[in-house]
Amino acid sequence: MLEEITRGSIFVEDIEIGMQRRLRKEVTMQDIQMFANVSLDHNPVHLDDDFAKTTRFKGCVAHGMLSAGLISAVIGEQLPGHGSVYMGQTLRFMAPVRPGDIVVAEVEVTGVDRERHRVSLDCRCMVGDTVVIKGEALVLAPSRKSE
Repeated sequence: MLEEITRGSIFVEDIEIGMQRRLRKEVTMQDIQMFANVSLDHNPVHLDDDFAKTTRFKGCVAHGMLSAGLISAVIGEQLPGHGSVYMGQTLRFMAPVRPGDIVVAEVEVTGVDRERHRVSLDCRCMVGDTVVIKGEALVLAPSRKSE
C-alpha cells in the first residue's frame, strides 16, 4: 500500500489505518545552503567541509530538520494532504544525511479519530536501508463535513 502519488487531499472519512505515502528527494549542497539561509542555522558542520571533517561526521551533513521537512511535505501534499494542520510531531535523528543522499520520507496511518478529524502517523526518513529519522505525527485532516 506504499504509494508515491500526486498532490491533493484525502478526507478523514476516507483515511484507513495502514495507508502509506512517500516521496523521495536527493539532498544537494545547494539545498543545505538554502536551508541554512532560511533557518539562520549556519553551523559549519553543515556548510564547511574542512571543519566538518574534524567532527564525528567526517564531512558535511544536512540539517536534521531539512530531512524532517520532507515528512511535512508528505503530510501536507499527500496524506492527508492539502488542508492538513500539524498538531504535533516527535522526531529521533538516527543517522546523518549527506549531500548527494537520496532521502525517502514515508508516513503510515496508525490511528484515525474521524469525529475530531485527527490522524496519527508513523513517520520515517530513509537513505537506502538506513533509517535516518523516525517519529510520530498527529495532524488534523480535511473533512467533507463543515465545522
